[in-house]
Amino acid sequence: MVYALLLVALAAVAAAAVLRHYLPLLRGGLPKGSFGWPLIGETIGFLHAHPSNTAGGFLKEHVARYGTVFKSHLFGSPAVVSCDEELNHFVLHNEERLFECSYPGAIRTILGESSALVVTGERHRQIRSMFLALVASTGLKASYVASVDESARSLIASWRGRETISFCEEARKFPYKVIMEQVLGLPPDGPVALRILEEYQIFMKGIISLPITLPGTAFSKAVKARKRISETMEKFIEDRKRSPTKQAVFLDVLLANKELTHDDKVAFLLDSLLAGHETTSVLLSILVYFIGKSPSIIDQLKKEHEAIRSTKGKEEPLTPDDYRKMEYTSRVINEGLRCGNIVKLVHRKVLKDVTYKGYVIPAGWKILPILGAVHVDPSHHLEPEQFQPRRWEGLNQPAGKSFAPFGGGLRLCPGSEIVKVEAAFFLHHLVLNYRSLLLNKLNKISGVSHEKPEENRAKPTCGSLLSSSRFK
Repeated sequence: MVYALLLVALAAVAAAAVLRHYLPLLRGGLPKGSFGWPLIGETIGFLHAHPSNTAGGFLKEHVARYGTVFKSHLFGSPAVVSCDEELNHFVLHNEERLFECSYPGAIRTILGESSALVVTGERHRQIRSMFLALVASTGLKASYVASVDESARSLIASWRGRETISFCEEARKFPYKVIMEQVLGLPPDGPVALRILEEYQIFMKGIISLPITLPGTAFSKAVKARKRISETMEKFIEDRKRSPTKQAVFLDVLLANKELTHDDKVAFLLDSLLAGHETTSVLLSILVYFIGKSPSIIDQLKKEHEAIRSTKGKEEPLTPDDYRKMEYTSRVINEGLRCGNIVKLVHRKVLKDVTYKGYVIPAGWKILPILGAVHVDPSHHLEPEQFQPRRWEGLNQPAGKSFAPFGGGLRLCPGSEIVKVEAAFFLHHLVLNYRSLLLNKLNKISGVSHEKPEENRAKPTCGSLLSSSRFK
């Protein structure tokens, strides 16, 4: 009898799952599409790795079959997927009215409920205001710009005499140094900073892993790493309160905010690492990959940066005015953002039924604006798979509906200009010191070796730069 009841209960659960999967298909006016397999839907196919400067096989196939807006079942929920620039723009600019940020539970578990990426409403406004304050305290101020310049200069100088380097690892050191010094006032090679970095690397591996909580899995390790980071931060914050230093850093502004809890502040610091450290390092790897294939791009970069350096002493730091002169560099960075698609998509939940171009997007469903799909759409960007900085000529602010590398609306990344400054200054020192290294074309994505550069022996080995189907 007990076994019979158990079987009935299991059958009921299975039936409910199937009904939950297929019942939304009975609604009228939905976009075309497929729900795939019960429970898992089409998630596995959607997340299949592909070069970032293409839409990938899943999206190409579905757009060809159903159009730029289609229905699916992804991340455990019925969803509308949008590769349409108009709908993407509409979703991003109707945050909290028609749509709400809604990332999968696994992401929320790792990032924490106080992360700016997952909080909504008033809490999001509070935390975002702190990011805006951080940007205002750095931005294009001379002291911050000089710090970025020194970090790039010292890192690249450290390559001299080394037989090989892992470029992707080196690229991560640069923004981390800036964040540690500017936000926390910590030496990047000090014990606290190194402890945070070690745990952060474990944390990052778990973000893009399967959400399996068994001991030893990347996901489980990431959750524990976040807890250890929180404990390290808590101790560091208490020490800072007891023994304040004269060095003014953004941590002091953060500690003075009485509206944020301790977990809010720890989440803010993690978000700063995720947004500043990860975005900049990935962008730099992407830029090196693409410009390494084009001698003409490197020559134009070198010409621009030699002209800037000719007006300064050899060791004189770069200034905000120097950054404003980097017009061609800015176009290269924009093209790197377009081809790299660091933020491929965003996750939103539909708050109430929305009618768009004759079909209905139901309340309670997910909607996934694929920002990267628009970046590689040939109807918006000629020869989209080609890295062509010249496409940005004459555009001082190449933004709008067809180019949204930092999102949009209420959740537009406040640190977008900081990322560009860091990338520009890194390229400045790279092209002036390692032109021959860059001119050696990168013919493979991983395990790349380069010929000996003009004055140095360092050779970068890059990991997979373009194969991630990451989402943020």
